[in-house]
Amino acid sequence: MRTYEDTFSGARIYPGKSLEGDDDDDGSQDEHSGKLYVRGDSKIFRFQNGKSESLFLQRKNPRRIAWTVLYRRQHRKGISEEVAKKRTRRTVKSQRGIVGASLDVIKEKRNIRPEARSAARAQAIKESKEKKQADAAAKKSEKAKLAALASKGQAVRQVSKQGAKGSAPKVQAKSR
Repeated sequence: MRTYEDTFSGARIYPGKSLEGDDDDDGSQDEHSGKLYVRGDSKIFRFQNGKSESLFLQRKNPRRIAWTVLYRRQHRKGISEEVAKKRTRRTVKSQRGIVGASLDVIKEKRNIRPEARSAARAQAIKESKEKKQADAAAKKSEKAKLAALASKGQAVRQVSKQGAKGSAPKVQAKSR
């Protein structure tokens, strides 16, 4: 069953007895109901009845006429069941392990008392300082050795990091 929409009021036009009263020769009714208005630019307007056609031709605004669908929609009339607010999902914080530590290890570290944590930090700082001092002492002794060799007259060529790694020597120009 094909229904049309009233151009003016927005109501549905159901098939039935045509208002124009033009039945076919065989007594059957047209497929459309209501009134059909074709403007000069060939635009088709369908109306439910003469009342909506008349108001359309008077160029009345359907949003200002209380019984039209447009007016009722604009003024929120006849909406019996309120649309329930969409429930938004609340984000739930979940904890999980990361690459270096499992969840158990993370929880364990979190539950350590602040005093124990500060003591562990102090211990770690102390160890790193000792390591730095040892490295500095090793460097100093290495420099002293080099200085001693240089003072004896043995020329010690300093080797760059890349040279020490055994990288390929620089390519010299052969055309000279």
